Amino acid sequence: MRDFHAPGRSPVYATQGMAATSMPLATLTALDVLRAGGNALDAAIAACAVLCVIEPQSTGIGGDCFCLYAPASGGVVALNGSGRAPAAANIDFFERNGITVLDPQSAHSVTVPGAISAWETLLAAHGTRGLDELLLPAIRCAEEGWPVHSRVGFEWASSEDKLRRGGAEALLPGGHAPAIGDVMRQPALAATLKAIAKHGSRAFYEGEIAADMVATLKARGGLHTEADFAAGRTAARFVDPISIGWHGMTVWQCPPNGSGLLVLQILGVLERLGRAPDGPLGTIRLHRHMEAARLAYRDRDAFVADPEQVDVPVKKLLDPAYLDALAALIEDDRAMRMPAAGEAVMPVHADTVYLCVVDRDGNACSFINSLFEGFGSGIYAPRSGVLLQNRGYGFVLERGHPNCIAPNKRPLHTIIPGMVTKDGQAVMPYGVMGGHFQPTGQTLVLANHFDYGLDLQEAIDLPRLFPRLGKIQVERGIPASVREGLAARGHAIEDVARPHGGGQAIWIDRARGCMVAGSDPRKDGLALGY
Repeated sequence: MRDFHAPGRSPVYATQGMAATSMPLATLTALDVLRAGGNALDAAIAACAVLCVIEPQSTGIGGDCFCLYAPASGGVVALNGSGRAPAAANIDFFERNGITVLDPQSAHSVTVPGAISAWETLLAAHGTRGLDELLLPAIRCAEEGWPVHSRVGFEWASSEDKLRRGGAEALLPGGHAPAIGDVMRQPALAATLKAIAKHGSRAFYEGEIAADMVATLKARGGLHTEADFAAGRTAARFVDPISIGWHGMTVWQCPPNGSGLLVLQILGVLERLGRAPDGPLGTIRLHRHMEAARLAYRDRDAFVADPEQVDVPVKKLLDPAYLDALAALIEDDRAMRMPAAGEAVMPVHADTVYLCVVDRDGNACSFINSLFEGFGSGIYAPRSGVLLQNRGYGFVLERGHPNCIAPNKRPLHTIIPGMVTKDGQAVMPYGVMGGHFQPTGQTLVLANHFDYGLDLQEAIDLPRLFPRLGKIQVERGIPASVREGLAARGHAIEDVARPHGGGQAIWIDRARGCMVAGSDPRKDGLALGY
């Protein structure tokens, strides 16, 4: 139990339904859908659509989506809603033009958005409401406006130059980012959402809206065509989720091209090492966690890519003998010497929204939607009001590499929803935002809760750290003694200006007939139930 003398918040308890998102209005939207009889998936999509309007630095309809859905009847369904590179995005083109590194603000970093395809596909299979109903709250926000919240305003102000370069003057009223508390309206986006609500995904991927996005990209040197966007309408795919047994439960992830594989590797390694003797903020505990993460990210950068175009050795990387071998590399008194090729090179401060919902019937939804970096590429299609993601920045321009850019290929992806089941039923949808921090963040939260006994909110709140580019990036709350202990083991310690990610989780306490939720104070959101 937390110290009630100290700042903080308690977990939220409810019996009939629960939602946790990164913005209060999105959480309320999800509850409104639940109370009106919609299920967890309906509520998640309505809430996400609202976030696409009021948290535009993190997500948008010009982005991608992944989902894990656990029906009350049992099992876990995974959907990959990541978009693809244009058909003309051949490595020959980049070599011929002397492009050796993708610019995250160029049209070449834009993949065809997968989110709208994902939403429609999910609702057709598991929803009880249509986009015509579920998009109404988002349309109202875009038309009538909504006040800019604190974290959103902070990120918006830091992205002014990027938005100007991307032609997003509509998001800079008066030439500047809106101030915290300003009511922000987006009429062009409202019109696009109305078209999608009326005509479905076809309105987004074909016709005037698609033509606007393609013309915007072509004017900036992009290779995209209207045919690429039309093909994106059916890009979302149901896929077989991957999992690992852990503490008598099963932890589920979406398979590659996402990075959920790393969560399973890290958990498998840590379980072999056992619970550390010095507690959740102890030096040994955090040293072990960082070492396990470094090994997993090394494998990610070597192997993870689009499995439709290359072989990703998922079974080998999760083989118990392989996890044994990884665990054997970790020593409590010193850091490993890791080859440079094992270090992740993606930007650390990427933006995403993660949300989770559980309904009265026990359906559980773990849902994530993203533009990748703040405001994605920054490229704005003016007539449709769509900001375009820069997920293509996840590709590499190295001929022969599994993750090398190629026609119609999906890039290595960072956004990963999580799900925990026990005895075949969902017990916890959960997720942690923050670009390629996400596997580290998810495993920190899971271990905080299940290994070290912190309640769900404490597990999310606990200070975080992350291995990147040969250093351990630490939040301000990491104790000085732990910093010194990590440094003594050979880790280079680096402070970070922004906190690591944000997160949500809902525990389904079937024995007591209630739900327990937490939401990350690093964002503007909250958890609510009824």
